[in-house]
Amino acid sequence: MRTQVSAAIETNGYLAATKYTGSFLCRGSSGRPVNPATGWAGRRALVASSCAVPAGAVCRPTERDLMSPTIRRAVIPAAGLGSRLLPLTKATPKEMLPVGDKPVIEHTVRELVDSGITDITIVVSGGKSLIQEHFRPNPALVEQLRADGKTAYADAVEEVAELARKGHITYLDQHGPYGNGTPVLNAARSFGDEPVLVLWPDDVFVAEVPRAQQLIRAYEQTGCPVLALLPVDPTDSQRYGVPIVKEDLGEGTLRITGLVEKPKPADAPSSYAAIGGYVVTPGIIDELREQTRRWYEHKTGEIYLTDAINAYAATRAVYGQVIQGRWYDTGNPADYLVAQMAFALSHPQYGPVLRSLVAGLDTDHTAAPQAEPTT
Repeated sequence: MRTQVSAAIETNGYLAATKYTGSFLCRGSSGRPVNPATGWAGRRALVASSCAVPAGAVCRPTERDLMSPTIRRAVIPAAGLGSRLLPLTKATPKEMLPVGDKPVIEHTVRELVDSGITDITIVVSGGKSLIQEHFRPNPALVEQLRADGKTAYADAVEEVAELARKGHITYLDQHGPYGNGTPVLNAARSFGDEPVLVLWPDDVFVAEVPRAQQLIRAYEQTGCPVLALLPVDPTDSQRYGVPIVKEDLGEGTLRITGLVEKPKPADAPSSYAAIGGYVVTPGIIDELREQTRRWYEHKTGEIYLTDAINAYAATRAVYGQVIQGRWYDTGNPADYLVAQMAFALSHPQYGPVLRSLVAGLDTDHTAAPQAEPTT
């Protein structure tokens, strides 16, 4: 049987339009026939259909074959208020706070570009124009710096603009329900059926192999959604989403069946934590669309990426990759200060100065108290 199906749904990023023709090979979850043979839209329908991987099975070879063999796109959700860092973030976006000699979001962009990403979407909200100003070329400033003999500064300004060019950075305003799944869904209009990396802009990783590259490798090996994981002390489990690990495949790759949000130490299903970093596939986007559809019906709750991953993992394979490297969270004052200190100590110019300062403070602290003068 040959027929044509056309579904035009909201085009604001929550739901996308699809159109395909040809011979139907299976039926989707709604019972509607879908055609995986003609174009990306039909292939996407197969990946998300009831022909998908049964619970407990690994990804079907066809699902891997139907998507891009590697990853070239990334999303950075940067619309948050930064409320935990107020009043510091009242006028300055939290993504623009410095860590070392760079704003924190630049660390994220550099990680992505160094990992081969060539298409970065930064999802923003009002008051985030400084992010765009930072990455935008400024020929007048460069010319003035060179005229003043400040060549190193001019080169640094030009290099940031070149970084943005390599990453082909575009910006998108966030619209829709609260929750960290909404910016991913807003950006999904440009994904087609490609997998995409999602990194938070207030995380900084220091690693020989960038975290993003480690996630890409895990996706290339499995063809499935991948979460960044780190070992965590069980007493800290209430701060994180903790994965339910079904199988250890070696080299830090774990098959997981879901996440338990902030469990008590006694209830933690594993000794790992899901931290900032995801490979999101079309099936996860479909779960986010379904969450959003339900939200517009009831107008309660928020749209969370982890909820979409849990729904997907109920019937299809999801993996975690234990990241080799050091993670710095800059989303709260204490962790931000730790990140600042760590980067300053590692800087070849500023590190010795800071160590000398700390040594002096230690000396002042440990010095024996002076006796009061006698009269």
